[in-house]
Amino acid sequence: MGLLDGKNLLITGVLTDSSIAFHAARLAQEEGATVVLSSFGRQAKLTQAFAKRPPSRAAVVELDVTNQDNLDGLADALRAVGIDRLDGVVHSIGFAPQSVMGGNFLAGEWKDVAVALEVSAYSYKSLAVAAKPLMTDGGALVGLTFDAQFAWPVYDWMGVAKAGLEATNRYLARDLGKDGIRANLVSAGPIRTTAAKSIPGFETMEEGWPRRAPLGWDLTSAEPTARAVVALLSDWFPATTGEIVHVDGGVHVMGQ
Repeated sequence: MGLLDGKNLLITGVLTDSSIAFHAARLAQEEGATVVLSSFGRQAKLTQAFAKRPPSRAAVVELDVTNQDNLDGLADALRAVGIDRLDGVVHSIGFAPQSVMGGNFLAGEWKDVAVALEVSAYSYKSLAVAAKPLMTDGGALVGLTFDAQFAWPVYDWMGVAKAGLEATNRYLARDLGKDGIRANLVSAGPIRTTAAKSIPGFETMEEGWPRRAPLGWDLTSAEPTARAVVALLSDWFPATTGEIVHVDGGVHVMGQ
């Protein structure tokens, strides 16, 4: 038996085979889950291509988490691909205009900051509300963060958005617990994904990480983080919610 036998999962954010979301989808299928991916717009072609790559082809539904019509139609979109129940949802969504990263914190304008906050934090709540009607037997929400207790070099307003995501996780845990829905985050160390490479000066964030990590750290591998995501989607954490699980080689507990 696999950890996720019989479970239906919605996984967002699969754009390349280097992404955490891609490896979470692959591992989830290997552990017995039925996986549906989401995408929209120009990036949908990329998601469709990589949907063929896990152990078996995954269906793809259209979902822009900033589009209320898409959110309202999520349940119908999932039913159209044969999914009438969800047991888990992975929020692997984050974006900020480059104008509010890369050392531009003080110069950041609200219109760009608002985009970062909506896409990277508020969308976690939006996705949870959209998925809730199909999570009739409870289940798990799992999001991805980058430790927001620190002011990281070049991360700037994306760091603020991640702080908002972490706060959102706590409130989702509070409000969805009565429905048997758990909400947890995985805080990953730096991984050279497409999203990370879009951050101006990202190399300054990863610099020295493998040396500082007590367990070491592979900047090129998303699998350790994906394994944590799969574990939190499983029934092995039935009484854990509102938590942030660090998968960073141990850097978060180290001093200078």
